[in-house]
Amino acid sequence: MSSIAKTTVVGLMLAVLAGCNKQVKPDDPYYAPVTPQALQTPQVVTGSIYSAASARDLYGDGRANRVGDIITVVLTESTQSSKSAKTAIDKESTFNLPQPTVFGHPARAFGQPLSLNATTSSEFDGEGSSDMNNSLNGNIAVTVHEVLPNGTLVVRGEKWLTLNQGDEYIRVSGMVRPQDIGADNSVPSTKLANARIAYSGTGAVHDSNVIGWLAKFFVSPLWPF
Repeated sequence: MSSIAKTTVVGLMLAVLAGCNKQVKPDDPYYAPVTPQALQTPQVVTGSIYSAASARDLYGDGRANRVGDIITVVLTESTQSSKSAKTAIDKESTFNLPQPTVFGHPARAFGQPLSLNATTSSEFDGEGSSDMNNSLNGNIAVTVHEVLPNGTLVVRGEKWLTLNQGDEYIRVSGMVRPQDIGADNSVPSTKLANARIAYSGTGAVHDSNVIGWLAKFFVSPLWPF
């Protein structure tokens, strides 16, 4: 193997290892809370004690409706799927060629008749099935990042739990209609539009349940056998 080929192989292995070692870290700016004061232009000091940033509607219902407000997302995700397939193919062909004659005599080659009898058959039988069940329950508080012109709220947030052998995290993003928010300022996750919900972890316990990159190659479609 030439030096260029060796360098290429080593580079590919390092790239694979680097991709496998990539870990999710907390405090992602995409999920970070929005500070309402940062979105407002500085106001001229007039001596008034009224502040638009901290003002509350005395006749409001307390539901989130502005950038920076907090909403509790109740995770009630449950999915179940089942799929099965079966295919069977059986084909058989028979071909008969009678012995030809030459000048009224049976044709022969090396003393053997030239007649031909052939039978071919092919058979395929395939069966597959798949069953999957997933559920996710819990609560996570998210913040309003944007209020669309139609009043729909764009929300995002994350929650990290530090355990003795690693971390667990939940990340949620999506869009919420104000009328779907309950009186306790909560909304079920099934009401999130364009929802993105991620639940995973980091650390020794998580790593022990992840298949290695070499073993993953042998069970991937790239393995030709």
